[in-house]
Amino acid sequence: MIDLTTTYMGLDLKNPLIVASCGLTKSLQSIEKAAEAGPGAIVLKSLFEEQILAETEELVEESDHAAHSEALDYLQGYGHALGPREYLALVRDAKRAVDMPVIASVNCISSERWVEYARELEKAGADGLEVNIGFLPNDAKIPGTEVEERYVKILAAVRAHVDLPVALKVGPYFSSFAHLADRLANVRMAAPPFTVGWSGPGETEKKVTWQGADALVLFNRFYRFDIDIDNLQLAGGNPYSTSEEMHVSLRWISLLAGRVDCDLAATTGVHTPQDAIKQLLAGATTVQLCSALYRHGFARIGEILDGMQSWMEDHGYTRLDDFRGRLSQARSDDPDAFERVQYIKALVGIE
Repeated sequence: MIDLTTTYMGLDLKNPLIVASCGLTKSLQSIEKAAEAGPGAIVLKSLFEEQILAETEELVEESDHAAHSEALDYLQGYGHALGPREYLALVRDAKRAVDMPVIASVNCISSERWVEYARELEKAGADGLEVNIGFLPNDAKIPGTEVEERYVKILAAVRAHVDLPVALKVGPYFSSFAHLADRLANVRMAAPPFTVGWSGPGETEKKVTWQGADALVLFNRFYRFDIDIDNLQLAGGNPYSTSEEMHVSLRWISLLAGRVDCDLAATTGVHTPQDAIKQLLAGATTVQLCSALYRHGFARIGEILDGMQSWMEDHGYTRLDDFRGRLSQARSDDPDAFERVQYIKALVGIE
């Protein structure tokens, strides 16, 4: 009997496949279709920080009372309440409609007032929160340490507001990603409390004890930038990944598994049963699917699950933990093979 159950961020999943945050999870109808295909969990399409702020500004600009300070404060508060209204309804409806964890998602660039919405998501019934940090550090005056600090502050601000399990979805472009991953993931309860900025209406700044993320989602697939040379204008690149794009997350998961104190979710480039199996062998806790579902439909979930079970039967495995992380660096007898030796062999092989 093959057992595909797993635990992710403390949530019980019937299998390690998760429908990633995307346009396929923005409506109740689509969410129900996704659930019928049998994934372990669903991440809702992200609520963007900019969307919330833009709706607030629009209300203020349209009001005749914007010049009055008390009226302005009221309108700003109303705007913040109105912005995520539909999203909160989606969370509530999805929880009633599907029998699996529903994870809310926020795409943000700062640790400002938006974090109050994490409380509302918790009240709406979300089982967890995936924080997708979409920050492009294109200012030459901002040093790398300041960029990393922003990630830490966002996580700390969310942790100060909710008790939900939190996953942090990040990109791979850091000077020392292993250091940042360790800082974001590992719990340091002995660390001195520190101050987070805004805490909510009627609340002052407060000190919190640092606690890391419950999971890291590796990696965010950022917008593909391209140029149309015929019309001399900017254009978007291919929005869908291929299996060839999986190798960055595969390598980093194999390097981090067993070394960071949190779960690891693999995303970008997982299209086949073989892709999912590779990520689990590297040490992934779960695997997120997005482009594969756009290309092949929700039926792809069942196809990947069937392929995983067949492979496990062929290799004599009955549970995921029988092989999860078996090919991670932490469990390897030849850890150097994950680093420079790998690079040298690759060069020699093509000469």
